[in-house]
Amino acid sequence: MSEDGDTSQHVVEQVSPEPESGLESDDSPEVEVQVPPQDSGAPFVVGVDREAVMRRREVVRTVERRGAWITLAIGVVGIAAALYALLAFRGSGMWPFAILLILAMIPLVLSTVMVYRLQAERQQWYDSNELQPVAMRMSLKGLELACDGAAYPVVLQWQTVRGFRQQKLLGQYVLDLDLVPGVSATTAGVRGLDQAPVRSVVKPNPLLRPTGLFLVKALDQPVHIIDEAMKHFSGGTAQVRR
Repeated sequence: MSEDGDTSQHVVEQVSPEPESGLESDDSPEVEVQVPPQDSGAPFVVGVDREAVMRRREVVRTVERRGAWITLAIGVVGIAAALYALLAFRGSGMWPFAILLILAMIPLVLSTVMVYRLQAERQQWYDSNELQPVAMRMSLKGLELACDGAAYPVVLQWQTVRGFRQQKLLGQYVLDLDLVPGVSATTAGVRGLDQAPVRSVVKPNPLLRPTGLFLVKALDQPVHIIDEAMKHFSGGTAQVRR
């Protein structure tokens, strides 16, 4: 065999070595494997600013009382006008309209009593409980809300929640809870909606002015981060609507 042939065979062996079958080569390059991130299941927690909440409580208290006195004044004027019509126009056939006017004004008067009763219950709870440092918790299981004045948190599964509505009330931006139509305190997976402080905020009486569930500037997380977390944990079914 020629010398050139021996040289060619030697080159081939250096370029294309064949590892033994069933064994890994120790000189093979390492391959970096990318592992997709997995959800640890840790909840997303939104805290509150104590001073902002205290100021908000005073604003809500003042506005509710002001509205209660306005509705009381309207109710008293309406009832007085109806009674005057009954006495001044006897026999004119106006008594059915006067009775209807009185019946229409009675709910306005009762709403004032309801406001003061609600505020008394709320203040009693304030005096006996410390302000909760957490406004809400989100997890894959659902949404937990600490409504101001409620004895225990509101717990909602994601299929019952559409998210929050951000709107401006009393000169400040607030977040209002947006539930799926038909959801109530007796819906499966719902806890805490039957509390009076929650009902006055989440589903306010038509005679009461809404005050909002959470004051935006009192939360320690911006709205867009809360929106992203809500979309993540709910699978995209809940969000913050503006």
